[in-house]
Amino acid sequence: MLDEAFNIAESDGPTDSMVRASAAPRRIVHVDLDAFYASVEQRDNPELRGKPVAVGGSRERGVVAAASYEARRFGVHSAMPSVTARRKCPELIFVKPRFDTYREVSRQIREIFYEYTPLVEPLSLDEAYLDVTENLKGIPYDTQVAREIWARIWRETYLTASAGISFQKFLAKMASDQNKPNGQFVITPEAAPAFLEALPIAKFHGIGPATARKMSELGIFTGADLKAQSLEFLQERFGKSGTHYYWIARAVDTRPVHPDRIRKSVGAENTFGTDLTGLEEMKTSLRPIIEKVWRYCEQTGVRGRTVTLKVKFSDFQQITRSRTLTVYAENQGSLEHATFDLLQALFPLDKSVRLLGVSLSTLNTDQELDNPQLMLAL
Repeated sequence: MLDEAFNIAESDGPTDSMVRASAAPRRIVHVDLDAFYASVEQRDNPELRGKPVAVGGSRERGVVAAASYEARRFGVHSAMPSVTARRKCPELIFVKPRFDTYREVSRQIREIFYEYTPLVEPLSLDEAYLDVTENLKGIPYDTQVAREIWARIWRETYLTASAGISFQKFLAKMASDQNKPNGQFVITPEAAPAFLEALPIAKFHGIGPATARKMSELGIFTGADLKAQSLEFLQERFGKSGTHYYWIARAVDTRPVHPDRIRKSVGAENTFGTDLTGLEEMKTSLRPIIEKVWRYCEQTGVRGRTVTLKVKFSDFQQITRSRTLTVYAENQGSLEHATFDLLQALFPLDKSVRLLGVSLSTLNTDQELDNPQLMLAL
């Protein structure tokens, strides 16, 4: 019965969908809750089940923090302006987020993870890496571990999850997106090269729209195209990230699963093609950065008290200026106001600016999230 409910697919490998420990030095599972916020709302309110639901935003303003799969069929997705979402789906139901509930459910699911392995690295409230190479239950197959965890999540929370299984974190993350929702996907060491070579470059985790566009301009459209580039070529055009792209195209990722890491700040930054000189053009350039940071805060429930402005000048000198608020920033306007005050205090400037960044720290969820710092790609 379990296999009928939990869709299983493989990129290649044994027909019984089992990957033995001897197949790779490590066995990593990436678990991703399906439409987490929206699914919790549908679970708790029977009237929402089977209907298009958007968590966050409103009919006229704000952005969607999460969308149910019913809403996604109309093209509604997270970070979409509410007015656009409403236009795509006139029947869309907007629901106010309940982050305390989401955190509690996340903790409940994390306790299930810890029954199988102490090596759990949460990425957010709804996803985590698990190293099950030496799992606590002695289960010989990583697909079986994932299947048992799925069953426990469903039995104890009435929520579904998808799992990606591989011998490294990067491919496990990629695999979890292949058979959603409520599915499992395996990428074996033998299948990894062909899987990556056929993958469109925009589908690579960590390669955002701007980088994908730059790569397409360089004739890089697929994983095979990326793999054909030399390390020197990629470093020249993408800096330190070029090294990362070189190795992931070759299915090399040696990062271990880091348990219980604590996020200290969340931020975004942008390097401009043309240096900035005026206050108003800097404010204009900061607005999408601030929006990016606040969008993440809305999606996760993270709030911070310390606002930091990062400035890198044309001569590569870098400075930061910070202000700690008396209360947590509760809306995008308060974050923008504090950021602009920090920027205004720098003027007049005697040199132009090539990079601006904004971050929030002193977070309300420091003990629940993972990364020492999260930088959001623009």
